[in-house]
Amino acid sequence: MDNHAAAARAAELRKLLNQYSYEYYVLDRPSVPDAEYDRLLRELQEIENAHPELITPDSPTQRVGGEPLSGFAKVVHDTPMLSLANAFNEADLRDFDRRVRETVGDRYEYVCELKIDGLAISLKYENGLFVQGSTRGDGTIGEDITANLRTVRSIPLRLNEPVNIEARGECFMPKKSFEALNRIKEENGEEPFANPRNAAAGSLRQLDPKIAASRNLDTFMYAIGDTTGLDISAHSEGLAYLERLGLKVNKETRICRDIGEVLEFIAEWTEKRPALPYEIDGIVIKVNDYAQEAALGTTVKSPRWAIAYKFPAEEVVTKLTGIEVKVGRTGVVTPTAILNPVRVAGTTVQRATLHNEDLIREKDIRIGDYVVVKKAGDIIPEVVRPIPERRTGDEQAFSMPSHCPDCGSELVRLEDEVALRCINPNCPAQIREGLIHFVSRNAMNIEGLGGKVISQLFAHELIHNVADIYRLKKEELLQLERMGEKSVSNLLAAIEASKKNSLEKLLFGLGIRHVGAKAAKILAAHFETMERLSKATREELEAIPDIGEKMADSIATYFENEEALGLVRELAALGVNMVYKGPKRAEKRNADSPFAGKTVVLTGKLVNLTRNEAKEKLEALGANVTGSVSKNTDLVIAGEDAGTKLTKAEQLGIEVWDEAAFLERLHS
Repeated sequence: MDNHAAAARAAELRKLLNQYSYEYYVLDRPSVPDAEYDRLLRELQEIENAHPELITPDSPTQRVGGEPLSGFAKVVHDTPMLSLANAFNEADLRDFDRRVRETVGDRYEYVCELKIDGLAISLKYENGLFVQGSTRGDGTIGEDITANLRTVRSIPLRLNEPVNIEARGECFMPKKSFEALNRIKEENGEEPFANPRNAAAGSLRQLDPKIAASRNLDTFMYAIGDTTGLDISAHSEGLAYLERLGLKVNKETRICRDIGEVLEFIAEWTEKRPALPYEIDGIVIKVNDYAQEAALGTTVKSPRWAIAYKFPAEEVVTKLTGIEVKVGRTGVVTPTAILNPVRVAGTTVQRATLHNEDLIREKDIRIGDYVVVKKAGDIIPEVVRPIPERRTGDEQAFSMPSHCPDCGSELVRLEDEVALRCINPNCPAQIREGLIHFVSRNAMNIEGLGGKVISQLFAHELIHNVADIYRLKKEELLQLERMGEKSVSNLLAAIEASKKNSLEKLLFGLGIRHVGAKAAKILAAHFETMERLSKATREELEAIPDIGEKMADSIATYFENEEALGLVRELAALGVNMVYKGPKRAEKRNADSPFAGKTVVLTGKLVNLTRNEAKEKLEALGANVTGSVSKNTDLVIAGEDAGTKLTKAEQLGIEVWDEAAFLERLHS
């Protein structure tokens, strides 16, 4: 076969094989037997072996890469992949519906979708060709898992149209694949996966794409990352467009005209859920109209135009064989139930939280009891209650220890706290848990430095505080169990890379009491450098929206501590970044604006602008637009039918403008 004939036949075979693959994996309607597909694939492989120059990125032969990867590169999402707020009952859903109506009026509709229990992914296509696949990560930064996603047969390597697009969805492991994988693991004497979600996530994070390819993963795409330039005005149209491009979209969606129809859809799938060939853990409800979505906007973490209804937690019975206590990074001592292994909500559970001693006493939970266990929100296992009628008389009451199980210090109960606490700042357990927190995903996100490795380093006295992480040497790490040349090199590279993190990651990682990931970002964006933050007064901190008195006091107290300041200086000397790398404060760029540095609340219906348009204009002029009125609010802009926010503003003596006054100042 000459070059011209080989090229023509290879192109024909690629087109046929991609079509057959789409019919099989996306439509579930194969038009040819497996043997025919395999025969054509072999023919294409033979042509490409003889003519390597004919190999293209979208060839079916290129789904599985050759050499294993050395690690996963970071990917910054063009548009943040926000997580959804949760609803657990009808009241939560009706409250969501009320908030939607207050913003967009009475003419709207929802799209209801099954909430697939898998791993959120992003797929980027350029001119129709699949060029990058990534995980959600922390919503802003994910990991590049392109090589592994190429192995998933329901992901087309080339779309039906030569477009540039980012599709978002869920990668999951079907129930049959999960059961087959766990049978193999058990036969090999390996620990089985707890649930299909963990199995899918573990498969996509394999450095060898051949392993991912063997796991029979699947996908459903549910959104477009950026619809700019597309002739699409509604979410349902977006789903249809993704399907037209050749991506797999879940058919079990429904447009609902009101919250009543949403509740009917939920009731229907609560019953039908077990019959599905894949796991779902709830229903996602989205406002259909894109313009209304924009008007509703987002919070720091979640869109206001969507919510995830989580199915009620499944309850099971098992035996509580013991109670262990664990000291956390803040010194709180938490009791944990040790259980006979039991399956609950698709997961094998052996441990469950008991919260605190008062709860154990109040519920009369005893060691040896048969207990009811559930997973709160399908995530955290907890003991609901004992079953006293099954007691034999051998059960034992439990008492919390009087001294810390790790350092031996006397445990105390601080005023207004239920929990017992170890207040020894040198407690090994607190230091170890603080180290684990520092390297976690939402903090410094050091890949390969999980709890087990941290515990090993701590036990060998290679690290005593977080600064020691940046002093680790290759020869020290090679002495540790399960630490080979490659894994050590990858770990040191990840540690080095973490030095470049933006300031908010470090702030959260330091574990300042009451400062979560959101507050860390607010503080970093406001002060921009660690030095400015460390010198801030309590009054300056309290003046920042969302930073309350308790948090302000905790931050100020932290930076008044010479040991804490010494640690920060140590980290800076080791090359850890102390500067915020996100968007700069708008008020600095708009110092002459009447809105610069002002905290503004919008309430009621605006006639000339949507709420989202008004917010964008205010933020562009340096304002901080918040959703609630407080003593820190500088201005309230009240449209028609303004309610309780206006009343509260008047009670607090806060300046109020109507829409006309706002527009006048906006254009002055």
